[in-house]
Amino acid sequence: MIVTLKTSNTPTLDQIRAFLDGSQPFDLQIPDREQAYAFIADTLGGLRYRRLKKPDKGLVRRYLIKVSGLSRQQLTRLIAQHRRQGRLEDRRHQPPARPFGKRYTPTDILALAELDTLHGTLSGPATKKLCERAFRVFGEVRYERLATISNGHLYNLRQSKTYQRQRVVISKTRPTTVNIGERRKPRPQGQPGYLRVDSVHQGDLDGIKGLYLINAVDEVTQFQFIAAVERISERFLLPLLEQLILAFPFIIQAFHADNGSEYINHQVAALLNKLHIQEFTKSRARRSNDNALVESKNGSVVRKQLGYSHIPGRYASLVNDFTLNILSPYLNCHRPCFFPQEVCDEKGRITKRYRYEHMMTPYDKLKSLSNAETFLKPGVSFHELDAIALQQSDNEAARLLNQARKELFQSINASQNNAA
Repeated sequence: MIVTLKTSNTPTLDQIRAFLDGSQPFDLQIPDREQAYAFIADTLGGLRYRRLKKPDKGLVRRYLIKVSGLSRQQLTRLIAQHRRQGRLEDRRHQPPARPFGKRYTPTDILALAELDTLHGTLSGPATKKLCERAFRVFGEVRYERLATISNGHLYNLRQSKTYQRQRVVISKTRPTTVNIGERRKPRPQGQPGYLRVDSVHQGDLDGIKGLYLINAVDEVTQFQFIAAVERISERFLLPLLEQLILAFPFIIQAFHADNGSEYINHQVAALLNKLHIQEFTKSRARRSNDNALVESKNGSVVRKQLGYSHIPGRYASLVNDFTLNILSPYLNCHRPCFFPQEVCDEKGRITKRYRYEHMMTPYDKLKSLSNAETFLKPGVSFHELDAIALQQSDNEAARLLNQARKELFQSINASQNNAA
């Protein structure tokens, strides 16, 4: 317990001796640290401690220890400070009088910041290796000390104010993992109902957004339905997706898309669950073939029929009538497609062959499947589908398609010219 001695004058050696023997009364009071330091300094100065003999110095030390409550080591340091400076100071909140020497200078820290800027802030071991190579291999003297830095202290230098002032590191937003859909390639195993879906944008012009074409293709039969939507949003896209899925004559079992957020979201997942679609898959990273079928149809069908020109979003309903009522029936019943045949060679490698005798329309491919009737939706029969497929010849369907496409673009152009 720290105490101070209230006396009018500095005590003499005899008074101190009597106090230590317990025969001299004193008035004691608990002080703060500043008062204790002031009392010790006054006592040392009043008794001329430096000139006392060794036994008397020991007497004064025991007296100050008993009165102040400090340890012998603390009092020894205070006496040494008083001998050097002639006063006592509380150094608890001050830097050390003789701090440890700094091995790495601000110049070294600036060199480290420059190296991190050049190489993109690599890991500690990789950065240390670069410093070693800079000094030992390429002879850059300023990396001499950094060449021997420890991995832990390298990160300490990166946290220093000198480093932070020289280099501001901006971390990119880390992508979040979306736990919607399974990341794999669909496995239809010869059964229809495994859809591949993709979007085709008709471009922007003078700040006006173009419409989006939604292309849905069955992997096994290549049955295809195309629809147009004004914008890619929940309000426009979900009803159209449901319309597309219901347009297929067979039961849809799986839905596959790339990693676009217009399809990989909770709203689309809820829609597929509502329609009792069991599988929801998305393309894998660095696997461009996972959605290759629908992407090839984007070029060979969508772009060929509707081109690359800008179509404003307000014409989505006109385009949708054309694609669903004219274009899609033509594609499914009158446009032949190649269907691959898998061949296994003598080395066990599986390759695909596209033979002329296997070319047929998507509807003919559906009918050629084993037990094809079992894949149809309830209430749908091949008798009804045959009537639709044979209602027109291929040439008549193509003439109707060309005339409808011509009228569509004439209507869009006339409307735009009148608006201008």
